Amino acid sequence: MSKIAVYFPGIGYHCDKPLLYYSRNIACELGYINYRNVSYTYHAKNIRGNEDKMKEAYEALFSQTEAELADIVWSEYNDVLFISKSIGTIIATSYAEKYKLKSTRHILYTPLSQTYLFAPDHAIGFIGTADPWSDTDEIIQLSNANHIPMVIYEGCNHSLECADTLKNIENLKDIMQRTMDFCKETH
Repeated sequence: MSKIAVYFPGIGYHCDKPLLYYSRNIACELGYINYRNVSYTYHAKNIRGNEDKMKEAYEALFSQTEAELADIVWSEYNDVLFISKSIGTIIATSYAEKYKLKSTRHILYTPLSQTYLFAPDHAIGFIGTADPWSDTDEIIQLSNANHIPMVIYEGCNHSLECADTLKNIENLKDIMQRTMDFCKETH
């Protein structure tokens, strides 16, 4: 079975931050030795809450993603895993839709509401109740409507962290265990 994992970061949350770093290690342990860390840049400020700037950021990052993944022959893989964070969840889900990667599985760390415009068939999500980038109740409703299990972390922000470091470590362990369990699932 040919496996590949692709990591879609957020703006300011690169692939070596905890959620993407540890999920990559877990996926590699589970046989996803072929992987790609998408790297994109966008420098505009004050994006949150500004629909025009968000659309501009999405278009810039999507274009960079297409260029970075252009050499991948998707038909060579029968197990494709997309792991994404924040705006990366929109990039990952819309990329899978555009390129008709229907059997792709998605791990959505702190998805934004626009992610659900391209709601994947097989996904799991994670959100904090103190996430300033998302309306947690809206994300939960969208997840439920699209049959996407959503794990909620009380008091956690957009990095799925809170003010208590030991609680963050405990939460990270839980997130990574659930990530591992999802990676082990077959579709």
